[in-house]
Amino acid sequence: MSFNPLKEKGIIPEKQLRTWHDIAHRHFNKNDVDCYSRTRQILMNGIEVEAWNFKHNFARNTDDEETKRFLALTRRIEDMQQSTVNWLTPSDQSVLETTLGYEQVAVDLTAWLAQNEPDPYVKETFDFGLLEDFDHLYRYSQWAYMQHGISPDEIVQAQTDVIFGRPTQNHHNCNMMRLRKCYDKETATPQTKVNILTLVSGEQQTHNYYAEHGMCYGNECLRETYAEIKDVEEEHVTMYESLIDPTESWYEKLLLHEFTEVCTYYNCMEDEENTELRAIWEEFVDYEIGHLKIAAELFKKHEGRDPEEVIGSEIVYPCRFMSQKDYVAKVLKKEIDKRLGQHKDYTTITELPDDWESFAVQETVGEEGSPTEATIRTIAASKDRDLVIASSDLERKSVELYTKGLQPEPQAPDTVTPDEYEEMAEEEFEL
Repeated sequence: MSFNPLKEKGIIPEKQLRTWHDIAHRHFNKNDVDCYSRTRQILMNGIEVEAWNFKHNFARNTDDEETKRFLALTRRIEDMQQSTVNWLTPSDQSVLETTLGYEQVAVDLTAWLAQNEPDPYVKETFDFGLLEDFDHLYRYSQWAYMQHGISPDEIVQAQTDVIFGRPTQNHHNCNMMRLRKCYDKETATPQTKVNILTLVSGEQQTHNYYAEHGMCYGNECLRETYAEIKDVEEEHVTMYESLIDPTESWYEKLLLHEFTEVCTYYNCMEDEENTELRAIWEEFVDYEIGHLKIAAELFKKHEGRDPEEVIGSEIVYPCRFMSQKDYVAKVLKKEIDKRLGQHKDYTTITELPDDWESFAVQETVGEEGSPTEATIRTIAASKDRDLVIASSDLERKSVELYTKGLQPEPQAPDTVTPDEYEEMAEEEFEL
């Protein structure tokens, strides 16, 4: 059944204030929550932070009093919604357990978006980033075991494979190379626009979480691992946000932000099986419809255009969380050796030119070692290999894939070589 949010009633912003108890008292049980309920919660936290940030920036760039009043009212509501969503995290869920949830969001969300993206160039960019977040999940999984004695499956619940992707030490690029070609706002579909804004929000929140929590552990290598991966998340935000057409007006961007919030909450509402969480998603769909309707009126007033020219007349689905093992494995086998090209395109390790701009970056940041490589050496010191929970097909191909994905140069001095990895792969890992 089609759902046009501009035709729905919603709840007006003036009736969206709530008590502190209602805002902050709910939380899930980490021991029985479905992994995809957790990923929805993590994503929607990021969606709300992006909405709040955007409205503050818009307010600093407009002198229209009606617009400023709308932004002031609704960003407070967005902030309260963000509190409700973020406070769902239980106090006994460790930083690393939450981190595995963040990376499961990144892997399974990006894989879903890639398969439901009509623009081939945007899809290729999603696939490229996918293999980097996939590797981050693997690196953090080692630490979840070493710090807390847990299997990553206690968080990802066997829905997402845990094995290396494109090696994290090879993710560090000249950040200018991360800039991509933007879509054309006149021809891009609402699906493309919402897909990108959803992923930007998720990656930005991942960066922020690591920035705020990566220092919470005493282990120096783990602290440096958070710093290293946080840097990659900055690159991801740069890459994905550069896909957005910069000529969109502030009112057009406001409309797209509100529409994205409606779409993501509606998607969560439809898929959620947890009764308490579903009630939150349902309530916030109505809140966001209330915001969207006013944003649409502001758009019509200031742009003189029909909002459906930008967002269409139906909801789109940007965050249908489900296992993406087969798709991720396919991309991994095909693209683990893929690298950024010099002309906003893509290339492979064997085709990298001698003057590739990212060589200098990788040499500098990896000069004293890569924390994510040290992670494998740390766990191997006690277990003789790394922790891998993946399909038998991926495990069989692990040495071949590892060799294909690792750049011959530059390499950090603590890099686990293909020969060393082959020796590890012969050992069994017992949890």
